[in-house]
Amino acid sequence: MESFREIVEHYHHCATCQHFAFREEQEKKIPICKRLGFDTHPSYQFDCWNPKSRVRQKLHERLLAESVGR
Repeated sequence: MESFREIVEHYHHCATCQHFAFREEQEKKIPICKRLGFDTHPSYQFDCWNPKSRVRQKLHERLLAESVGR
């Protein structure tokens, strides 16, 4: 059985955050955080993480499944 922390850690990274985006520079796509204005990387993690709606739904489903002992 997975713990709450394990489930969240599976998703908690910049690529799943609603503030994650790309900017183009010399025909390259550079990952950035729109909220902070910094370059980032898809696997980075920050305390300001705010998951995209589809990620929130998946988290909800997995946490619900764990609570009923699936």
